[in-house]
Amino acid sequence: MSEHEQYAEDLALYALDALRGDDRAKLDQHLTTCADCRLELERLRADTALLAMSAVGPRPPQRARQRLLDAVAQEARAPLAHEVSRRPWWGWLGWAATAAVIVFALSLWQENTMLRATLASASSRQAESARQLDELRKIAAPIIEPEAQRVTLVATKTPPQPQGKAFYLRSRNSLVFLASNMPALPPQKAYELWLIPMSGSPVPAGMFKPDAHGSGSVVNPPLPAGLEAKAFAITIENEAGSPTPTSPILMSGAGE
Repeated sequence: MSEHEQYAEDLALYALDALRGDDRAKLDQHLTTCADCRLELERLRADTALLAMSAVGPRPPQRARQRLLDAVAQEARAPLAHEVSRRPWWGWLGWAATAAVIVFALSLWQENTMLRATLASASSRQAESARQLDELRKIAAPIIEPEAQRVTLVATKTPPQPQGKAFYLRSRNSLVFLASNMPALPPQKAYELWLIPMSGSPVPAGMFKPDAHGSGSVVNPPLPAGLEAKAFAITIENEAGSPTPTSPILMSGAGE
């Protein structure tokens, strides 16, 4: 083996700062005269830096990782005749290989942490989508379910231009009310929807004010669970609402 080849095999240890004593001094002297070894040392140092960065930054190129590991492995495999007279260095080699394995493990740990964060974010988005879908199903249920009550409210004292439709699903405690052609309201007043139970007093079922086209709606107001409706009605109340009707019923309708 030539002197050049002998020092080339020590470069991996030198790049990891694991070469000590006379061996390091000899290699230092050799590097002052050998351009090829200096170039190879710089490459190994660059590979070491990229491998270390994998614990805190982007993944280094696979070729850099492999070059450094191959260089360390070559040191372990190559039996040299001059090693008999040299200071043993395999203890340092064990440290270097362990350091490389630790850095590689840290890289895998970081990638695993990022993957867990990505999965948690995806799970959060999935939960939010499920919640929104559940809300949409709740709104649609009293409109599409066959057992839902469908009630049409008409004016009691004028031609039936104003109209309201109530969709009530008692089993899910869900109510959707849609009004059209409703007259404009006086200031600080609002329409109040009432659920008329089979027995007892009317139950407040939501407030609404019509838009410029006379349209208004009430969606899933708070109602007593399982309350059976005999009819629905509308009155005009203060915009804050009232627990009991305080004005004449303008519109009403029974279940179809």
